[in-house]
Amino acid sequence: MPHVFPNVFPTRHEMTIAEIVALTRAEPRQDAPLDRCIANIAPLDAAQASDITFLDNQKYLGELASTRAGACLLAPRFAAAAPARLAVLVTAEPYRAFVAVARALFPGSLRPSSLFGVSGRAEGAHVHPTARLEAGVTADPMVVIGPGAEVGAGTVIAAGAIIGPGVAVGRDCSIGAGATLLHALIGDRVIIHPGARIGQDGFGFLPSRNGHVKIPQNRRVIIQDDVEIGANVTIDRGSTRDTVIGEGTKIDNLVQIAHNVTIGRHCLIAGQVGISGSARLGDFVMLGGKVGIADHVTIGNGASLGAQSGVMTDVPAGARWLGSPAQPVRDFM
Repeated sequence: MPHVFPNVFPTRHEMTIAEIVALTRAEPRQDAPLDRCIANIAPLDAAQASDITFLDNQKYLGELASTRAGACLLAPRFAAAAPARLAVLVTAEPYRAFVAVARALFPGSLRPSSLFGVSGRAEGAHVHPTARLEAGVTADPMVVIGPGAEVGAGTVIAAGAIIGPGVAVGRDCSIGAGATLLHALIGDRVIIHPGARIGQDGFGFLPSRNGHVKIPQNRRVIIQDDVEIGANVTIDRGSTRDTVIGEGTKIDNLVQIAHNVTIGRHCLIAGQVGISGSARLGDFVMLGGKVGIADHVTIGNGASLGAQSGVMTDVPAGARWLGSPAQPVRDFM
């Protein structure tokens, strides 16, 4: 028997295949039962009658014949191989369509929510009298919001999170449990996962024979709209200029971003990346896991760096580099 995977988030509502077709613009096979209800998502080998699955990789074609899914999104090249009993929805991008259905079925999984099930300010949340919270802010127990802080409507702050003095958080944001936000300006619809540390000291010391002299870190962290920041990410505040995370950028867990760094719009940064002080990333840059970037390096728009690349020099726009020290892919190979 295939495994049945329990969901940690409830389904908002079931969707008919007709609704899925309308959402994804997939082409149903002629015999597809458009009134069938779909309540869950699953891989091909585990899917049951109320599940939707997908296929866009030749490697899993053998599982198509035996799947028990209620519906399957698949690429045109696989349509002929689908068994007659299967409700087939043909689309050029099956996984993109599958994600769209998953988002519609499980909207609660897309951002951290209240861990206490509250709406509004819970008993046990500590909000300074000079803080300003717009209507519709949710603050769990043990939340601390400091003097002069501002939080926009629709923002959810989970248990134990700290919003420091003077921090501004925009509307419809999600701040995960135990996150700390200091010396920061946060845009709208920003998602910050549990344990993130934003706005603490940058690592700045002036070496001398008598020890290392601490350099003041006097600037802020600015996070623009629609950014997502993973669990236990650290983003240091600037020393001579603000640390900036551009609109739409997505940052994985366990990433370190140092002081004065500027990251452009819609970048993708995988886990365990380290970006040293005053580095600059353009728009749509992609960094694989464990990439290390030296200080004052510039990464051009659309550049892509493979996992574990060690970057010690500027990278041109659109380049694909690998290795340590990093170099163009063709040279690396």
